[in-house]
Amino acid sequence: MKMDDPEHEDDLRPEYKRSDFGELVRGKYVERLKKGSNVVVLEPRVARAFPTSEAVNEALLALLELTEKTERLTRRPARRARTGRQ
Repeated sequence: MKMDDPEHEDDLRPEYKRSDFGELVRGKYVERLKKGSNVVVLEPRVARAFPTSEAVNEALLALLELTEKTERLTRRPARRARTGRQ
């Protein structure tokens, strides 16, 4: 909507007054939204491969399982400290 368009100059209903709404602040709640949100933006290539949240969760859970299994298989026992005897 163009601000200089006379047709849309005042699109409030006659019973409303601009002063009834108080000061408008752009982005007033953006920080609260960021803290309470878990939205993740995927790259287009990833979004094509995993089109639903279920697909994303399934893939990530499988990756976590694989990581946990692999970690157990490759974990090396802790070395014993040498006592100075040979």
